[in-house]
Amino acid sequence: MTGVLVNAGLVLLGSAIGLLFGKLLTQRLNQAVMTGIGLCTLVIGISGALEGESVLILIAALALGAVVGTLLDIDGFIKRLGDRAQAITQQKGASVSEGFVAASLLFCVGAMAVVGSLEAGISGNNATLYTKSALDFVSAIFLASSLGFGVALSAVSVLICQGAIVLLSGLLAPVLTPGAINALSGTGSVLIMALGLNMIGVTRIKVADFLPALIIAPAISIITGLL
Repeated sequence: MTGVLVNAGLVLLGSAIGLLFGKLLTQRLNQAVMTGIGLCTLVIGISGALEGESVLILIAALALGAVVGTLLDIDGFIKRLGDRAQAITQQKGASVSEGFVAASLLFCVGAMAVVGSLEAGISGNNATLYTKSALDFVSAIFLASSLGFGVALSAVSVLICQGAIVLLSGLLAPVLTPGAINALSGTGSVLIMALGLNMIGVTRIKVADFLPALIIAPAISIITGLL
């Protein structure tokens, strides 16, 4: 779990630095930074989505995920929790829920998160997670400077998601095939694209309602692999 703890710790540290930096920016500069980060997020999502191998799995996962997420109103639930956290901490500016969802997706979805956690759990090799931690640290600084306190809360997502994979690595390793990881990463990349579009003000997609797709995509890949 050392790699996971380091990852979560650096997300918190980067967020703290970003929050201090964000307070020095004027509204105009903050908006410029937000647009820049949104464009970078869009590029990250597009590049990841282009690496996906199965368009049919992607379409099915997003469609089914949207139905499940909308029925459960995941976006509304996270927003209510974020508003409550914002009220308790008396944070001003960016939505806590928006920062939490954006950072959680960026930090927890992707091959480095899954493969690195599997390596840490099976062989105790934390090299991939340490590399990811350094990247997340830099990302957290810039994200928190514009998206605020919610980015820091994503450290909890890192602990839960990556920690679960590390602890259950013995059971998950045979199941999380390269195809399943690719399906997860590709689907996550599309959601990251949606985040980027939201951040630059082009759309207002309820990205959280699509989160079930991150479970459905690898599940479909695993099932089709068995048939």
